Amino acid sequence: MNPRTFTWIAALACLLPAGAAAAQNQGQTVRVKLERASKEPVLRSSAALVLDATGSSVLYARRSDVAMPIASITKLMTALVVMEAGQPLDETVEITAEDVFHGKGGVSRLTPGTELTRGDLMHLALMASENRAAHALGRSYPGGLEACVAAMNAKARELGMMSSRFVEPTGLSDENVASAEDLSKLVMAAAKVPAIREYSTDTSYEVRVGRRMLTYRSTDSLTSKSDWDIVVQKTGYIAQAGRCLVMQTIIEARTVVIVLLNSYGKRTRVADARRIRRWMESYERVHGATPSAAPATT
Repeated sequence: MNPRTFTWIAALACLLPAGAAAAQNQGQTVRVKLERASKEPVLRSSAALVLDATGSSVLYARRSDVAMPIASITKLMTALVVMEAGQPLDETVEITAEDVFHGKGGVSRLTPGTELTRGDLMHLALMASENRAAHALGRSYPGGLEACVAAMNAKARELGMMSSRFVEPTGLSDENVASAEDLSKLVMAAAKVPAIREYSTDTSYEVRVGRRMLTYRSTDSLTSKSDWDIVVQKTGYIAQAGRCLVMQTIIEARTVVIVLLNSYGKRTRVADARRIRRWMESYERVHGATPSAAPATT
């Protein structure tokens, strides 16, 4: 046998076990990925709920029954009761000194004397989380601010939000509390209102204030992502609540409600939403179905 041929065959023989080992390792990696696809998503929000509204089943829950501050998620309830009161969206409402909050979160470009339509105020409150806009909505509610807050609490009871409590319409107070389970009910109710769907998922909006045109942008970066189909959403933040995000979206042809409360860090609530979506998509690829009902975790 030619020495060169012999050397080549010997080298090939040495490579075969390595190739088999590589194939085995690759198989193990695939199995690990398949196993991971069946497990729960690793989230950094302290409370979370993923609800398959299409099949009426809970896919993931962690501390979902614990009431905690919800920050500007409050504005969804404010918008809901204002819409149900039947107040004209084209009616002009003036921002007054009563709408100015003197504390953290009180910064606003809507100075007292600014006149906007009720629809504009709701648009800014839902999309850009404008606090003075939300307060003006509550203040101009039939019967005033006290009547608006009473309507918010009555609506919560009607929806079965048994651990919820509202004291004002913006979310700046940490006394506005609800559980993730409560908020899933609020999200589904809000998703039935066309104006709330439209305003909350818009990416930017302009309003005229005096001689100036002011541009506002969404507080939720996911609304501008073409690969997300978001029906309704709202973000929230105060120190006591952490970063919060609720939404109704379409994942794997299913209507899914996601509630994330007290997320750690500025980007974590969005990152958690993406983790939930990847988990559902990977589960679908592996099992040919979305995750089934899951037990709550602590």
